[in-house]
Amino acid sequence: MGKFREQIEKGFVTTIEIAPPKGAEVAIPLEIAKKISGRVAGVNVTDNQRAMMHMSALVFSHLMTEVGAEPICQMACRDRNRLALQSDLLGAMALGVENLCIMTGDYPTLGDNPQSKPVFDLDAPQLINAAHMFSQGTAFNGKPLKGCKDFYIGAVFNPFYNPIELEIFKAEKKIAAGARFFQTQPFFDMASLDAFLELVKDVDAKFLVGVTPLKSVKMIDFLNNSVLTTPIPEEVSARIANAEKPELEGMKMSAEFVNAVRDKVDGVHIMPVGQLESIPLLLDMIEEGKKR
Repeated sequence: MGKFREQIEKGFVTTIEIAPPKGAEVAIPLEIAKKISGRVAGVNVTDNQRAMMHMSALVFSHLMTEVGAEPICQMACRDRNRLALQSDLLGAMALGVENLCIMTGDYPTLGDNPQSKPVFDLDAPQLINAAHMFSQGTAFNGKPLKGCKDFYIGAVFNPFYNPIELEIFKAEKKIAAGARFFQTQPFFDMASLDAFLELVKDVDAKFLVGVTPLKSVKMIDFLNNSVLTTPIPEEVSARIANAEKPELEGMKMSAEFVNAVRDKVDGVHIMPVGQLESIPLLLDMIEEGKKR
């Protein structure tokens, strides 16, 4: 059993998202992963997030294992058909990548190769089911497989989707297919989190709530206009706008939030957009706040 699965079953965990590079130079992100490997339960490796071209998530996940980090390999249904996806599942097993976070994936027109043809041969519940079947030694077509290992499977959840009842329904389908944990879009205030937790209190899965450090008003505008389905609260935006050092203030706010939710959720998933090299400092701030 890997560190992530073992720790999430015991109590509060922290995961960090590190995107594969847009080129073949891997030294910097791997060095960051190495530095934090003993401080987080897992490192999410994104799969062409926001339909932007990056290095293979599976390859980069394997490189993570070589520096001592435990990857949570994201798999999107957008780019590959069921043959390719199943090949990647077998490859993950052979490379010792046991944690998966499965999602549908953003439509290609939103990314940097808008002419790409979407695949979507399988949807997220189907791919989750395929991964679960592989764990039991069976391919998606029902034929037996040899040498299979057990995946720990997760998925994503948008806590601000409207109607939220539909998102909960989709989550239940993913759980039935084999999902055991969910990572969410970022929260920026406690009131939104408390309302969400009340809605999902009967959902039988672990929830790692998203946290994204804000570094500027420009970033807030981008997230509000292009990424989030619910705007960042005005009082949060004002704190960044009035800060002498907005990036440092954003990390401070995230550290405060993480420590405030420890007794409420199963864990947090930190997505440090554009702040890769600040991850160790953010973890320092979280650990300092925990001691107080």
